[in-house]
Amino acid sequence: MTTLCLLHRVVKYNCKCLSGLLAVPRYKSESIRTMATSGTIVALDDAKSFMVRCMKSVGTKEEHAVSLAEVLLAGDYRGHFSHGLNRLDMYVHDVQTKICCSDKEPIVLKEFAATAHVDGNNLLGPVVGNFCMDLAIQKAKEAGIGWVVAKGSNHFGIAGWYSLRASNQGFLGMAFTNTSPLVVPTRAKKPTLGTNPISVAAPAKNADSFVLDMATSTCAVGKIEIQSRKGQPIPSGWGVDAEGKEVHESEKVLHGGGLLPLGGTEVSSGYKGYGLAMMVEVFCGLLAGAAYGPNIRKWMNTTVEADLGQCFVAINPDAFAPGFPERMSDLMNICRTLEPADGESEVLVAGDPERQHMAKCEEQGGIAYHPNQITHMVR
Repeated sequence: MTTLCLLHRVVKYNCKCLSGLLAVPRYKSESIRTMATSGTIVALDDAKSFMVRCMKSVGTKEEHAVSLAEVLLAGDYRGHFSHGLNRLDMYVHDVQTKICCSDKEPIVLKEFAATAHVDGNNLLGPVVGNFCMDLAIQKAKEAGIGWVVAKGSNHFGIAGWYSLRASNQGFLGMAFTNTSPLVVPTRAKKPTLGTNPISVAAPAKNADSFVLDMATSTCAVGKIEIQSRKGQPIPSGWGVDAEGKEVHESEKVLHGGGLLPLGGTEVSSGYKGYGLAMMVEVFCGLLAGAAYGPNIRKWMNTTVEADLGQCFVAINPDAFAPGFPERMSDLMNICRTLEPADGESEVLVAGDPERQHMAKCEEQGGIAYHPNQITHMVR
């Protein structure tokens, strides 16, 4: 029996929501920790089933639970563990406390041939994101480009899920979202902007693709949380303390401090990441009429709605010069075949590390979760 199968039995036995996980009798949680210490490999179907059942146990519609589970699973499968199982308890709690809706659907507020303004109706982020990107793709088929923005959304998992949704159909895809204020602007000491991720995916030949999926901070807050659970220090350039000073202790960043923009401090060009985060706010919070910057609820605050702004773009390359996939493949192969620097094995392009991680998962028969990620679910 896999660890997540056992976890689900604990959930089902004790309660119908994640709060039951937090109240698991010690003798039951100990058995899970024993199994997890070896770094149990969890089959993808088991992981997805566990996530769906947890969400359904707090009243989430099955199709919405599946949409969420697919995005979280993709995060772990692609190696972005900060945005997979690591986030499940947050979504469960949001639905359980009814600060996030589960009984509505997104609606289009305003629409032109190539654009749309959507109200996410405070639904789970992946439900809103899938709706918006599918709408953008349809518009790209008809008008060459689709640009859709949404207000009233929530955390939507990895941004790359949505850009890939477009590139898998032959389109260029882009996805952006604002997030809770966790990032300290250059020269400041107060978190004011979100990690505000950017994703761009472009199709190449032979099912290859360029897939950029990055935060505009040096790292996502989930990565610092994972370092904290592992009891390991964070690298330089990740975060600052309450006085705006760079630190390596995750707890000082998570409690009173904040994340650094992409690039780190000013001396290493952190102001560029700061500018990119502002750009995402232009596309998301400002354009959609959603919350923005410090007006967004604080991270893990579930007393008010998130009202995140999100942006989804699909572009039909056939509307421009012919042969885009061939040129995309050529450029990627030019980079991949460059002579590596001393001490390096190969040159990669955006999307390659994720492909390598997915191949590893296939080879080992599932996703290898760090023991602390599993035990975190039953504390």
